Amino acid sequence: MAASPLLPAGTTGGNPSLEGAAAMPPLPGTDMTGICFRDQLWLNTYPLDRNLVFDYFALSPFYDWSCNNEQLRSRSIHPLDSSHLSKMTGNEYMLSEVMEPHLFVIRKVKRDSPEKTTAMLTYYILDGSIYQAPQLSNVFAARIGRSIYHMSKAFSIAASKLEKIGYADSETESTSSEAKVVKEAIDFKELKRVDHILASLQRKLPAAPAPPPFPEGYAPPASEAEKGTEDTQNPEAQLPTVDPIIDQGPAKRMKFQ
Repeated sequence: MAASPLLPAGTTGGNPSLEGAAAMPPLPGTDMTGICFRDQLWLNTYPLDRNLVFDYFALSPFYDWSCNNEQLRSRSIHPLDSSHLSKMTGNEYMLSEVMEPHLFVIRKVKRDSPEKTTAMLTYYILDGSIYQAPQLSNVFAARIGRSIYHMSKAFSIAASKLEKIGYADSETESTSSEAKVVKEAIDFKELKRVDHILASLQRKLPAAPAPPPFPEGYAPPASEAEKGTEDTQNPEAQLPTVDPIIDQGPAKRMKFQ
């Protein structure tokens, strides 16, 4: 089985190419989601499988040379040997998901004991290109920011369209009011003529008969004037209605301090 040579700290092998990275990449553990690493010369020389994927990952700027895996490599032990890594403490890399030869997921964790590990960062190798996976909080922040942007844009478009509709309605209302004024001025003569005809007919018709008497035991309803006098004479007879919003709202309630 072919194996790539071990490289000392601070050196790179092959002909690595950094897409979108500066000449001096940031230290491992920082936000390096804008960096993509790919070494085509190494990919043309060695197969990318679960045995050699860590050697390929060690060429990238994402690799931390102070990890426990590097100590195993210096002792000619496979860097992903869990039997040796579980006995150590500190930062280490572990192979999480494998779909040879297209996808490899590598997790960086901090080991405190053989059973206790704390996840730190996640990297993935997709068809030979190495990326750092973004944090979940950054993904949520980006998605929420994008949603807020599209919602504000939609509201601004809707507001502009409503302003245009309101302007058109005001124009139509002004034109209709002008037409109505002209129409009323024209119909005023007709109104006078109809009133004259109705008045002449009323003079010709006999007077209206008296209303029939009320049945026995029926009390006619009191008029508005009689109601007003009764209310002034007996103010406690009818209490005013209480509005549950205005008279009994939170602002009107008693406050205890």
